[in-house]
Amino acid sequence: MSILVCGSIAYDSIMVFPDRFRNHILPEQIHILNVSFLVPDMRREFGGCAGNIAYSLKLLGGDPLIMATVGEDAAPYRYQLQKLGLRQDHVREVPGTFTAQCFITTDLDDNQITAFHPGAMLHSHLNDVGDAKGVKLGIVSPDGPDGMLRHARGLARLGVPFVFDPGQALPVLGSEALLECLQLARYCTVNDYEARLMCEKTGRSEAELAAMVEGFVVTLGAEGSRIHRGGEVQNLPAVEPDAIVDPTGCGDAYRAGLLYGLANGWDMLKAGRLAAVMGALKIAHRGGQNHMPARDDIAARYRQAFGEDAW
Repeated sequence: MSILVCGSIAYDSIMVFPDRFRNHILPEQIHILNVSFLVPDMRREFGGCAGNIAYSLKLLGGDPLIMATVGEDAAPYRYQLQKLGLRQDHVREVPGTFTAQCFITTDLDDNQITAFHPGAMLHSHLNDVGDAKGVKLGIVSPDGPDGMLRHARGLARLGVPFVFDPGQALPVLGSEALLECLQLARYCTVNDYEARLMCEKTGRSEAELAAMVEGFVVTLGAEGSRIHRGGEVQNLPAVEPDAIVDPTGCGDAYRAGLLYGLANGWDMLKAGRLAAVMGALKIAHRGGQNHMPARDDIAARYRQAFGEDAW
């Protein structure tokens, strides 16, 4: 039985400007801004929420099934998925589009200028979750807004429990869509900023939103996470990482751990502990798909952090 991972597939182009933006942007000339930055250091990473979540699920020994849309430039990403042994049955190529891409330029003060091109992601509604067979659990993660709503409705119609993970799509999802997805979902995951934004957009408190699902998880970075379930709130600590290198994709790694636990019948707290381990392992590496712990290494880190066996 598979875990259906609905969400984005994207390329992340990350560039480093060896200076400070403030030295080249003149405030009094901002109305005629025309500036170019030389970026001798650049790397391209495989990213997107669906790709990152599926990657970490595979490390855990799960059976992820990606549902996403890509453009005509997807060959390198498809080769990556093939090498990882991740199925591409429901990775649809949309003619005349680019795969979603994020271009990030960082200066010496860690300020960032980012441009995001959604491309094929906006056509995610062309996929139908009913085409995926043998699915026991799903996640609806950031994607084209029409696709997210379609996937949530489809999973609910099929009786497949799923995690609603609005993430970066929160600004473009209306309050009615957010509330509908919550009503259809069994679980929801957000970070602390997203939780506040969801409260503002829906006019509901965090407790009220949490009451709409069986489990509501709010990640807090280095402070760990809090889990709402059955009207109670429990706090989980973060796991100490070996190094803090790059937070990109940590939330996706966390969600992979949560999904793995839920798919295997664990309670929310144990699943949350595994999620914390996966986040700690990821943050010690650049990009969302470059951490490579063996399954035994993950189990050892879990035992070290929580004094019990993961499996």
